[in-house]
Amino acid sequence: MSYDPPRPAGRLLLTPEDRQAPERTRRLRRLGLGEHPDPEMDAFARGLAELTGAPYAVVNLPGEHGQFFAGLHTPGAAPVLRGDGTGALLGRALPRDHGFCPHVIARGRALVLEDVTDYPRFAGNAVVDEFGIRSYMGAPLTDGTGMVLGTVAVSDVRPRGWGQPGLAAIKAQAAELAARLERRESDGLPLWDAERAQARTGDA
Repeated sequence: MSYDPPRPAGRLLLTPEDRQAPERTRRLRRLGLGEHPDPEMDAFARGLAELTGAPYAVVNLPGEHGQFFAGLHTPGAAPVLRGDGTGALLGRALPRDHGFCPHVIARGRALVLEDVTDYPRFAGNAVVDEFGIRSYMGAPLTDGTGMVLGTVAVSDVRPRGWGQPGLAAIKAQAAELAARLERRESDGLPLWDAERAQARTGDA
């Protein structure tokens, strides 16, 4: 799958503007998300990694000052080492100009990069050098009002032919999590309690 950069070559590496950041931050705070790790989000990211076979998986809920991974799955050790024998693993937070999720949020659509080095807009991104990321697939977490609350995404240190099945899977996972978050907001409960309440209702 290809992605045609809409900006002229001189601006290929600019991070797209995030105009919804203040409103999204307020919404995420009402959900109790966006500032602290969430065990259920971590479990979701782990399931996403297992589903796709990717070493990295995130539930990215960015705020006004950068990206925050409320859900995070990483390999046990850095899969790519630098020339000096050291390596880095992804942490909970990244600046907005790191990675590819900001582009998903700005587009409001899934983004599939089977080899980031094929795209001048993305090949020079900091995560390529810092973490060895070579492929990426992410989809927006879009609520019923059309607001993009964040992304679910996976990445690998080698090129990946994600294909249409991969794209369908990441979009389905994003839709499932977005529905869970809406239930969480309407019930005023933590995510896991909202699911238990729904299960009890279904059993009645």
